[in-house]
Formats: sequence, C-alpha cells, structure tokens
Amino acid sequence: MKLPIIDENSIEALDLPGRHLRWLMTKDNVDARHCSMCMIQVAPGETVRPAHSHPNGEEVIYIVQGSGKVMIEGVVEPVKQGSAVLFPQGKVHMLRNTGTEEMKVVCFFAPATDLDNYKFFDDIEFPE
Repeated sequence: MKLPIIDENSIEALDLPGRHLRWLMTKDNVDARHCSMCMIQVAPGETVRPAHSHPNGEEVIYIVQGSGKVMIEGVVEPVKQGSAVLFPQGKVHMLRNTGTEEMKVVCFFAPATDLDNYKFFDDIEFPE
C-alpha cells in the first residue's frame, strides 16, 4: 500500500491570477474523498483574483509565511503568519499580499473541490 503523502515540489504549479497554485490533496492523486487541499504562493503586492466563493462547501486557509489582508463579503481584516481564516460556504472572498515577502498559504476545502466548483465575481475589486 502506498501512503497518501505528497511533496509539494512534486506537483506542478498552476499560474493563476495573483498566485501560483498546487493541488496537493485531491481525489485524483491521493483518493481524498471528503476534503481537498492546495498550497498557494502570492507575491508581494499581488491579489488573488477574481473574487470568488465556494457554493458547495467551506474553505479554511492557514498563512504559513507572509502577511496581508483578507476580504469576506466586503469586510477586510489583516492576516499574518499563523493566522487561520474560515471562508464560509457561499461567501465572496479575496486575499491580498500587503507584505514585502512572498505569502505562502495552505487552503483546505470540505467537501473536496477543484476550480470547477468556484463561483467567480470578476466585477468585485479588493477594497482599498
């Protein structure tokens, strides 16, 4: 039996607006059935775009490195290394790196999701 262990560097990063994303735990690579997980890297000054929500589940992010701000339904709060944030089901959210170093963020989803299950809001900008 092969254990479900993934080295993040073994996964090719997707170059998406405002971030590089690696899907670490999915149904396809470790047969995760009830959750999924990705890691994103956000350069200084970048914003994860577009604003989006998860209509079918929740997302929890954990800031491994860096600092910035999150926006949930128009409310903005600061985050830093060690912060955990819940993005409730269906709530529109964004993340911005306001620091001087790369932000590294681990994102957990329940139930399992992928980019096909995101709802995007191109007309919503990160509040200044």
